[in-house]
Amino acid sequence: MSDKLCPLCGRPLGTENIDRHHLVPKTYKGKEQFPIHKICHRKIHSAFTERELFNTYHTWEALRAHEDIQTFIAWVAKKPPGFYTRTYTAKDKKQRR
Repeated sequence: MSDKLCPLCGRPLGTENIDRHHLVPKTYKGKEQFPIHKICHRKIHSAFTERELFNTYHTWEALRAHEDIQTFIAWVAKKPPGFYTRTYTAKDKKQRR
């Protein structure tokens, strides 16, 4: 098992269900990628538009400070590193573009 921690939830990354996240979205020329749990990655993209990620939520600190992400982190904290379940898009996300 990996000793690395997920930059969003702080749990060990483990070896399965790992994605890579661009803090600055690729659509805005972001290049740097970070390993992250797949469920954490999906949560970020279900909660924020690309524009919101670019303008406001382009640091781990800003992401973790958001109330929805804090609730998610508290929920996922007790799950094993390889845990994954489908994440649904926030209903109002598409209206914020």
